[in-house]
Amino acid sequence: MSEHAIEVTINGRPVSGRVEARKTLGDFLRVDAGFTGTHLGCEHGVCGACTVIVDGLAVRSCLMLAVQADGAEVTTIEGLAAEDGTFHPVQQAMRDNHALQCGFCTPGVVCTMAALTADDAKPSEDQLIAAMSGHLCRCTGYQGIRRAIRQLTGQPTGVAADHGEHA
Repeated sequence: MSEHAIEVTINGRPVSGRVEARKTLGDFLRVDAGFTGTHLGCEHGVCGACTVIVDGLAVRSCLMLAVQADGAEVTTIEGLAAEDGTFHPVQQAMRDNHALQCGFCTPGVVCTMAALTADDAKPSEDQLIAAMSGHLCRCTGYQGIRRAIRQLTGQPTGVAADHGEHA
């Protein structure tokens, strides 16, 4: 089997390694680099749990080969909080709105929303909800995630908002 040397910047730190051509970025992040916050669910790109940010874009790490990330800047869930532990605004919105239960899908959801709101981008509530259609969550019923999206877009986040009422 052929191995390739790769160098990737993960969460601001250079990481190098040798990988088989067929190794996914998700496996490289978890097994080789130790970033286990990246969760592998379906390994077919359907569930969204493995989503990370590659060069500013939300990417399913189970569908991207590690060799394709050579030279790229990768951000995982571990790299979103500030050095002092202050949550990223998306993490804070998820926490504020009880938008997680088991937490398996959460890193992918957070990375998707973080990529879309980076550099002070202001996606609409509809745009963020559309982006979430690529994430499967078996625990939350999605309402907490919808409230977190509303918080990120400056909309009302209460229970009345979940039912289309004005809070």
